Amino acid sequence: MADGTIELVPSDNRTPELVAQLTEVWERSVRATHAFLTEDGIAEIKPLVPRAIRGVEALVVTTEGGVPVGFMGAEAGRLEMLFLDPAARGRGLGRHLLAHGIEHLRITELTVNEQNPEAVGFYEHMGFAAYRRTELDEEGRPYPLLYMRLKR
Repeated sequence: MADGTIELVPSDNRTPELVAQLTEVWERSVRATHAFLTEDGIAEIKPLVPRAIRGVEALVVTTEGGVPVGFMGAEAGRLEMLFLDPAARGRGLGRHLLAHGIEHLRITELTVNEQNPEAVGFYEHMGFAAYRRTELDEEGRPYPLLYMRLKR
């Protein structure tokens, strides 16, 4: 079992402090796993992250010692985001978050950057398989995406 405590955060409890903490987790995670992103790319995406965190239907946060170290967002059975602080990786927290999402939020689909092979492998290990690929991300940037579904 993972070391972290998992909490579903209602939309009315997404404080500016929590959103800022999760945005920092996002940035540390992206810097550790998204080698294909430039500094300009990170700077372009980062302002969009707080709005995504505030707006996602279901936000699940994992903490250690009361400090957020990872989070997942889901909407209508689709994983919209999953990020872990690099210092928290390798301890089963991502697996714990996603298993929670599959069981409680009925996650069956997700999209992942093809250029993030560790994430692709993680999702495959968790039972997802690619069914579609695009050359561009959803904003038209040159980052190929894999669309994945949970195998039944």
